[in-house]
Amino acid sequence: MEKENNPVYDRNTIEFVAVALEFCNFVETAAGKSLAGFVDKATKLLPLLYLKACLLPDVEADEDAEPEWSVTEKMYESVRNKLAVLLGEYDSYLETFHPDMQYSDAPIAAFISENLADVYQDTGNFVALFREGNEEAMREILAVCKENFRTYWGGRLLNALKALHAVRYNEDANLDTHEDEE
Repeated sequence: MEKENNPVYDRNTIEFVAVALEFCNFVETAAGKSLAGFVDKATKLLPLLYLKACLLPDVEADEDAEPEWSVTEKMYESVRNKLAVLLGEYDSYLETFHPDMQYSDAPIAAFISENLADVYQDTGNFVALFREGNEEAMREILAVCKENFRTYWGGRLLNALKALHAVRYNEDANLDTHEDEE
């Protein structure tokens, strides 16, 4: 297939790769950031990641292909734990779009750290397979990533963004105070 007609080399795919890589590096190194710095950058990076994922070209997945995942459970937990520690009391929020919410009288708690780790899992797998340069694998992971964005992690990203927005603009949060304590 010619490069100009190949979705793997589409401008939107390449731009998504760049933003996904930046996101992965950002969450992997979260432990070294201040809370205010993390929240500030996350509220700027997450909308960009969402936009770039929306613009990914449509690719049909090969039903028989099974890509090799590189993000292990240990890596997922490491990222989730780093984020949970950094976010501290701001990690949890009330989930309003949970499917069980309509049947529940009690609020359902969710966690920014878990949402971002879920996004990291798919984007990390995507970036790792793209780095290998195997065009067939790149095409497959592109299809899988776009479908998973549509059905799962896109919503998780938006939930985390909404919660981070509340933290960033909550006058009671006073993130600058937390930054001084570090």
